[in-house]
Amino acid sequence: MRKRRFGRLGDREVSEVTLESAEAAVAILNYGCVIRDWRVDGASGTLPMTLGFPTLADYETASRSHGAIVGRIANRTRDATFRLDGRDYALTPNHGPGDRHHIHGGATGLGRRVWDMETDAATEAVHLRYLSPDGEEGYPGRVEFDVTYRLEGPRLVCEMRGLPDRPTPINLAQHAYFNLGGGGTVRDHMLWVDAAEYLPLDADLIPTGEIASVEGTHLDFREPRTIEESDPGRVGIDNNYVLRADRDAARPAAWARCPRTGRRIEVRTDQPGLQIFNAARMVIAAPGHGGEAYGRFAGLCFEAQHFPDSMNHPEWPSVIRTPENPYFQSYVVDILRG
Repeated sequence: MRKRRFGRLGDREVSEVTLESAEAAVAILNYGCVIRDWRVDGASGTLPMTLGFPTLADYETASRSHGAIVGRIANRTRDATFRLDGRDYALTPNHGPGDRHHIHGGATGLGRRVWDMETDAATEAVHLRYLSPDGEEGYPGRVEFDVTYRLEGPRLVCEMRGLPDRPTPINLAQHAYFNLGGGGTVRDHMLWVDAAEYLPLDADLIPTGEIASVEGTHLDFREPRTIEESDPGRVGIDNNYVLRADRDAARPAAWARCPRTGRRIEVRTDQPGLQIFNAARMVIAAPGHGGEAYGRFAGLCFEAQHFPDSMNHPEWPSVIRTPENPYFQSYVVDILRG
């Protein structure tokens, strides 16, 4: 385990802790709980498996939630409003035409805050904590958030907790962009997703409320195929997959493999949904690892979460958490050879 100063934001120091094993080294920031870098040994040397930036200034100005824990509500909330216990709440609008909607917890959210950080060398883990006050970004109630990253060989375990002092919505997501080739695009990646249904979107990329079959769409990865094969028109993927309620959470919900390196990623989750995003329109001005330019299809996100806009769809699994029923998510990622 290594620790270094990464920068300063206001009166808070930003630190980076690198968790190490024989198979991997994963660098974590206390800025947004960001996974800044994930290295594995490949045929051509040490390869970066995630997109990231060399400076804090890059994260402040160029990052699109790269590697961060996003929330209190990840993804999109229509009209930046919801109703809870007979009261309407207005969230920070920061998405869509005229910034009409709400995305990833607001203008700052959890992914642009400096968290308290503690290390545990005995278990190769880092613990991050943040106290979100009542009314932050428009959300009701105070929430004590706790995120733990633990490296177990090639496996990174991420556990997210939120303890509110009153009923409030919580729906977090880990937002790392993976590229198993160490650079270039992910269009050659073979992808498999254990889901037969997804949520169709409107023009603002918010679910319509329908749950549809992936059959006959470019989103059907029940049988492995490359992103290029599934989407020759380069439409892109930014959709929430509906995971089977009876699935075994100990088994992968999705995997991807890069033919250039033979690296394979497996994602396990206890959440009902998995947003898959392949950055079809992303163009980042700041250089990434090794000066890499992050353009269209540069990364692939596996954002385990409850369904987007759940607060406006009471028929979907609830995101309301209470002091008696706090928030918990287990998100587990393995990066393997072959």
